[in-house]
Amino acid sequence: MSDAHRWNVRFASDDYVFGKTPNLFLTQQVHLLPTGSNILSVADGEGRNGVWLATQGHHVTAVDIAETGLAKARRLAEEYGVDIDLQQIDLASWTWPTDCFDAVIAIFIQFADPDFRTRIFTGMQQATKPGGLILLQGYRPEQITYGTGGPSASENLYTETMLREAFSGWTIEHLRSHDSVIDADFFCDGVDGSQRHRDVPR
Repeated sequence: MSDAHRWNVRFASDDYVFGKTPNLFLTQQVHLLPTGSNILSVADGEGRNGVWLATQGHHVTAVDIAETGLAKARRLAEEYGVDIDLQQIDLASWTWPTDCFDAVIAIFIQFADPDFRTRIFTGMQQATKPGGLILLQGYRPEQITYGTGGPSASENLYTETMLREAFSGWTIEHLRSHDSVIDADFFCDGVDGSQRHRDVPR
């Protein structure tokens, strides 16, 4: 099964698989984004994060491989009365733009194995303008023991050391490992970070 087919099947239901509420880490870090930022949301799925960013006054380009996810993102944008640039993109073959975005957002994109992840991280850095920001959140290997979601391949998961190496040369403004209690019986284990391109002094 191709990646496109797998995600198209997953997003085919009328329900929003990951809900319509934006990611909590993203909402906690949005203050770092200047008003009216030009933002790329990577693998945005059904649009919960990209659409929310648009409601905050940002100019959002959201990319995803799944047509069904993009269709739901389009409906969500209409529901909230915002404009968002939705593009069907296969990250495995995409030619990333250069110095185009004030911020690049990537929330739980751990479908990527280490080689693919390296190419994605390189592309994200390439697409960010000097002085721009990357916001990234994912699961740590410890998540597997919880059995409450996320990829089953431990090599796809993040550690603080791996992220520091991947974004060496960038100013890391925030990097935190955490366990989160979603409800009384549901735990999740993650690492999140904000990296700023340091070509422009702050």
